[in-house]
Amino acid sequence: QVQLVESGGGLVQAGGSLRLSCAASGRTNAMGWFRQGPEKEREFVAGITRSTGDTRYTDSVKGRFTISRDNAKNTVYLQMNSLKAEDTAVYYCAAGLFTIVTIVPSGYNYWGQGTQVTVSS
Repeated sequence: QVQLVESGGGLVQAGGSLRLSCAASGRTNAMGWFRQGPEKEREFVAGITRSTGDTRYTDSVKGRFTISRDNAKNTVYLQMNSLKAEDTAVYYCAAGLFTIVTIVPSGYNYWGQGTQVTVSS
């Protein structure tokens, strides 16, 4: 059993930045960030493998968001720059079942509680 605890969400103006952190209680495979906006399905945002640090992003955040991880600290980060109103959502980190990054929620077996990100326009 792995527990994930997110932090770093909040309210920011459009164009601003936030950094999300996700601390895991143990070793994890690939890690991912997902988000769920009001009345929307949960969507993949970014993912990173454990050993090589290979990353994958959804098109809408490419060039603005950066995912990284510190394996020694069992922590994954999501640096979010140039935030837009449409980035407003609850952001969840997830620990993957596999070593590769998958973009579907079913590819992850542990989830954090979520952290709210609100971008005002």
